[in-house]
Amino acid sequence: MIKKNTVLIGLMACCLSLNVWASGLSRLNDFITNTKQGSASFTQTSLNEKGQPIGKTSTGVFEFSRPGLFRWNYIKPYQQSIIGDGKNLWIWDPDLEQVTRKPLGSSLGSTPAALLAGDNALEKGFNLTEAPENNGLQWVNATPKTQEAGFQSIRMGFDENSLAVMELVDSFKHTVIIHFGALNKTPHFQTEHFRFTPPPGADIIQ
Repeated sequence: MIKKNTVLIGLMACCLSLNVWASGLSRLNDFITNTKQGSASFTQTSLNEKGQPIGKTSTGVFEFSRPGLFRWNYIKPYQQSIIGDGKNLWIWDPDLEQVTRKPLGSSLGSTPAALLAGDNALEKGFNLTEAPENNGLQWVNATPKTQEAGFQSIRMGFDENSLAVMELVDSFKHTVIIHFGALNKTPHFQTEHFRFTPPPGADIIQ
């Protein structure tokens, strides 16, 4: 069984009503500033350096509440959950009965999670640049400032209403493409929704 999701570290999906004439950077900044929580479905595919599909398409649901609370739940074809509880980052793999835990502060700064579930100080972790419009979307390039981020670059594509696509290129030149469904911006999460307790008998990796 091949698991290729942990590189995303809780990679999060969300949409935002935006002005059709706004640039990609304006739409990203509006989203970070004005969207405090949300829930959305996602579809994820992976390509190798030649643009050929790797493995199976994954589907799931992403939920977040700023700053730093999120759940990235893969449902098909394999279950996996990536949870940020404000202090720790948890990765739960039920097939392997394995839990990985990391301090959230050291894990979040230059990751996709920081772009979508962190605070509005994106320049601390990323170099952000405007990209040309393509396929009817306004695009933003985000390059992490640290080499420990686990990927080389992120592209975010916005349509007139929402963040529609994220494309991540890792250090092996593999590309992860995530298409987002519509965002529910008023999910009214309880605080305990983002807590995680390892199941009895699970192996815990610090």
